[in-house]
Amino acid sequence: IQEWFDNGAADGFNIMPPYLQGGFDLFAEEVVPILRRRGLFRPDYEGATLRNHFGLPRPENTFSQPQKASA
Repeated sequence: IQEWFDNGAADGFNIMPPYLQGGFDLFAEEVVPILRRRGLFRPDYEGATLRNHFGLPRPENTFSQPQKASA
């Protein structure tokens, strides 16, 4: 995984455990800590929303601006 990532062959991975629940738990308990120690897996998310996570600004609310009166 690290070699592929370091060489630009992949920028992320979808993990499919060989069996449900237990297979994922084993990966999370055994592999994720190794990836975190190597700096390849984030320890936590920075924002509370997907927008925050990607560093995107909150869009302006077009409905909150005063409306001009029409004649």
